[in-house]
Amino acid sequence: MVGLKEELLKSIWHAFTALDLDRSGKVSKSQLKVLSHNLCTVLNVPHDPVALEEHFRDDDEGPVSNQGYMPYLNKFILEKVQGNFDKVEFNRMCWTLCAKKNLSKSPLLISDEDAFKVWVIFNFLSEDKYPLIIVPEEIEYLLKKITEAMGAGWQQEQFDHYKIALNTSREGLSAWELIDLIGSGQFSKGMDRQTVSMAINEVFNELILDVLKQGYMLKKGHKRKNWMERWFVLKPNIISYYVSEDLKDKKGDIILDGNCCVEALPDRDGKKCLFLIKCLDKTFEISASDKKKKQEWIQAIQTTVNLLRAGSPPPHKEARQKRKELRQKLLAEQEELERQMKELQAANESKQKELEAVRKQLEAAAARAAEEEKKRLQTQVELQDRFSLELEREKMVRQKMEEQVAQKSSELEQYLQRVRELEEMYKQLQEALEDERQARQDEETVRKLQARLLEEESAKRAELEKWHLQQQQTIQMTEAEKQELENQRIIKEQALQVAMQQLKQLELERKEALEQYEEVKKKLETAANNTKSWKDKVAHHEGLIRLIEPGSKNPHLITNWGPAAFTEAELEERQKSWKGKKATSE
Repeated sequence: MVGLKEELLKSIWHAFTALDLDRSGKVSKSQLKVLSHNLCTVLNVPHDPVALEEHFRDDDEGPVSNQGYMPYLNKFILEKVQGNFDKVEFNRMCWTLCAKKNLSKSPLLISDEDAFKVWVIFNFLSEDKYPLIIVPEEIEYLLKKITEAMGAGWQQEQFDHYKIALNTSREGLSAWELIDLIGSGQFSKGMDRQTVSMAINEVFNELILDVLKQGYMLKKGHKRKNWMERWFVLKPNIISYYVSEDLKDKKGDIILDGNCCVEALPDRDGKKCLFLIKCLDKTFEISASDKKKKQEWIQAIQTTVNLLRAGSPPPHKEARQKRKELRQKLLAEQEELERQMKELQAANESKQKELEAVRKQLEAAAARAAEEEKKRLQTQVELQDRFSLELEREKMVRQKMEEQVAQKSSELEQYLQRVRELEEMYKQLQEALEDERQARQDEETVRKLQARLLEEESAKRAELEKWHLQQQQTIQMTEAEKQELENQRIIKEQALQVAMQQLKQLELERKEALEQYEEVKKKLETAANNTKSWKDKVAHHEGLIRLIEPGSKNPHLITNWGPAAFTEAELEERQKSWKGKKATSE
């Protein structure tokens, strides 16, 4: 009953939506009374003239909403339908109410009767949602059936072009658009109007009237035993036979069930192409016009009996249900794919946000590094000013000590020994610089090394001040120490030059570190751009996206700050975290 109710609702929906609305957008109660009375009449449902008034008794103004009529329709009409009504008469009543308002005024290649049959077929093939439409797959099925009934070849390429144009604008066609499509002759070119009408009638008989096969055959009488030509009509559970194909004078029925059987008979009594239909109470002898028709009828009847035994619906209804289930399955798969794409897109956006956060952190770190570099340069300038002042002072002292230098010649060997010690110190300083270059694999080590070098410079400066005091003391003690102090001053100048070279070397190393940072920053921007392009590709293509994973373990670790920004243990921890995120997303 649920399927019957859905079929009835589709035709009633067309009739209801064709009713005129008042200014408030509602249908008047008088029109609903007329529609309800007509429905009760064609559906053989007892009509209660008071039911409609009782249902809308709180509405004194008269008009009711479209939604308010549905409970009344279900309760007082559709629930009382028993199935003992003429479907064609019911559909024709609904067609009469809606055709005049919706049927195209342009001339069609099909008659009004054919348009009515196309409308009924539309209600059978349309989707179970409102407003009613017929999807392209069902349109193709219907057009193929009509083309086969006309005996013409199916133009698949032409329909594919039409389907592409249709899918770009809407999901399907309404009943009136389908009538215009078939009536325009777009897919029946070269066929006359009568051929198209016969094809539509044949498809209508199969899909709507459940006519599985029909045609003229001879039937042997049960009482007079004479042979009479009859028009046989095979349906899912009955074979009716008429005097002629106009179906006006019905002569009898052959009730089919799972116990019936059909078998071929040999020619006899001058009759050929005989076969027998056995039922529980009667047996029918029938003669077909030729062997081909005989085989077709035997096969059709046997197939019908097999369906009755299995409790299966007619082939066209079963095929319609399978097409619907296939569309629902494809729709579910498409929705699932869209859901997965949205999840991947969300994950991609999350990764993009993470990269943006990392980029901002790097920019902040770069700003801090620039500020620290600015402070270091300022400190270096101050140190250079102080060293220049000390040199000026040393020059003044040298002028005063020139007269005392000659007396210090005897102590030259001691000062030469001190020079060798300073040379040894210079070698140690070079080794320290070599260790510094090797230690640049770790960012924190570089910073500590820079701090240590500054401390060493401060210590050297303090040592210079100490030596300067010693020189002043030596000048006061003896004139002979002048030469020694002069040599010491020269050694200090050399040490100062070495320190200045070290400072320049550090400046070069700092610039190299900044260049490495700029390269890493450019690589990060390139990675961000690649991620964006990857996101666009995911939006337009199907498939899965490989999550970002850490690279292979190399002996030399490179980071945004340069070599060795973190240890191998930290890298292993980050790799475990990345793999955990990948397993969660999958």
